[in-house]
Amino acid sequence: MSDPVEACGFTLSEWQHHYQTRPAGERLACVSATIETLIAGLNPDDNAWLYLATPAQREQQYRQLAQLLAAVDGDLSRLPLFGVPFAIKDNIDVGGWPTSAACPAFTYQAAADATVVANLRAAGAIALGKTNLDQFATGLVGTRSPYGAVVNSFDSRYVSGGSSSGSASVVARGLVPFALGTDTAGSGRVPAGFNNIVGLKPTKGRLSNRGVVPACRLNDTVSVFALTVADAAQVAELASGFDEADPYSRLDPHTAPADIPAAPRFAIPAQLEFFGDVQAERAFHRALAQLQAGGATLEPLDFAPFRTLAEQLYYGPWVAERTVAIEQVLEASPQAIDPVVRGIVGNGLGYSACDAYKAEYLRAELARQIAQRLAPFDALVVPTAPTIRTLAEMAQEPVLFNSQFGTYTNFTNLADLSALALPGPLREDGLPAGITLIAPAWHDRALAVFGLRWQRQSALPLGATGRALPPQPAPAPSSGHVRLAVVGAHLSGMPLNVQLTQRDAVRVEQTVTAPCYRLYALADTEPPKPGLARVAQGAAIRLELWDIPLARFGEFVAEIPAPLGIGTLLLADGRRVKGFICEAWALEGATDITEFGGWQPYVASLKGHEHV
Repeated sequence: MSDPVEACGFTLSEWQHHYQTRPAGERLACVSATIETLIAGLNPDDNAWLYLATPAQREQQYRQLAQLLAAVDGDLSRLPLFGVPFAIKDNIDVGGWPTSAACPAFTYQAAADATVVANLRAAGAIALGKTNLDQFATGLVGTRSPYGAVVNSFDSRYVSGGSSSGSASVVARGLVPFALGTDTAGSGRVPAGFNNIVGLKPTKGRLSNRGVVPACRLNDTVSVFALTVADAAQVAELASGFDEADPYSRLDPHTAPADIPAAPRFAIPAQLEFFGDVQAERAFHRALAQLQAGGATLEPLDFAPFRTLAEQLYYGPWVAERTVAIEQVLEASPQAIDPVVRGIVGNGLGYSACDAYKAEYLRAELARQIAQRLAPFDALVVPTAPTIRTLAEMAQEPVLFNSQFGTYTNFTNLADLSALALPGPLREDGLPAGITLIAPAWHDRALAVFGLRWQRQSALPLGATGRALPPQPAPAPSSGHVRLAVVGAHLSGMPLNVQLTQRDAVRVEQTVTAPCYRLYALADTEPPKPGLARVAQGAAIRLELWDIPLARFGEFVAEIPAPLGIGTLLLADGRRVKGFICEAWALEGATDITEFGGWQPYVASLKGHEHV
């Protein structure tokens, strides 16, 4: 990329390439030139932006970036977001910048960065500006702002979706490669679906909410918008981490799978509702056909508990959480609040503490039912939104149509689920119509790895940029999983493979060791097992790599009988992974089967013999 303005619509890997190809001494100057060019090219009348970094604030970030670069001795691999601009929903603090939550009377100067912003800037990212939203993050429409409605990036007659309307818009148009939003009822997913981008709604507590204006503290999550799944997943990983200063921050238990199987089993609602929107219905069924063509099995699921739980968020005592969040403004300056938002949060004053407890009991019961229904499946697949509306239609029915948008989103945080909104086949009128995958808490990575495959298969343009999807990086090994090499009875189709699958381990690939091993058939083992030994002169031995959740690895190892154990194996491509090894004493009476190249060919050679 020779001209900085060409950065519009670029993904993270393209941004990284833009800086990595510059001479080391020119990289900081390239950052400032690129960011200043981008700022200069922004439309001052674009109401997706509520605030842009001032020249002094940008210069301060360049100086901080120089310090970060010096601290890593110029190694850009240690600053994965070096010089990458991003946008922040204006209910998330950036130190020294105003935070308004789209309410001028509420605006304050933030004393410090929100934790997520600090984490991203520590990775080298440049905060470009703050974005418009449905006031106090109350709405799924993008029209409830005194700064005006953010229009759809494909057709200005239609809504953008909310509440993270501005963040979705600037990503969809390629102004930044990613943006932060928030998601309580679907605000990180509906705008993604309406603008043909990715919306990652992490597990509650994975990303800190410190420095975020609350909507419903028990159900708020910071979300990530990006043009690609790879970018959204990388940003979420960099932004995440346990925060002791956030009482609702959570430690990852490291029990979830690293991926969804290549032939997944997905649930879909048995009764789909599109509110008469035939084009949305057809687009979703094309998406389902695409999933089936990719090897997925789709099974109908009773959606009643999901629907009942979704209704609780706005039509029951849970709305009082929103009242608590802005009670000072509601009491002191009620006229400063958008009339629709004021009507919603005002309803919270009508509920008692007894009502709130009853609502929590109902939530827990429904969440348990939902968990039980989802247990046999790899994920639930739903339309991101069942329909879309024009600005004129939304003005006529602001509450009803907002409620319709939340049909497949409102229950997610109440049930403690993770979700990933993906671009899907476009409607016949050219408007986006995305799909969302929903899974239990902490399945974020599994959803993202599947989403990578889906996005490659779909080959849709990136957002509203018209750009084709560039080559995507392979998922990096997960720090929450152990990559384990298996060579014998734990291989696919072998009798002990269940010890992996029952612990949510997933098969990554088949490969071979470096040519410095010998394989032996051990004597008197049941079921039959091989032993692997490293030697000076050996051969490449076929094996499988599996990712097993970190928290399940210990119990897996505890089941391994002598003389086998776990050590570190060298693969043919130079990687080192954990894998099965054998104590030397057991090899004295064993049969050398190295010539077969692996356990499975050896077992196949024994077919017809009595002991097989």
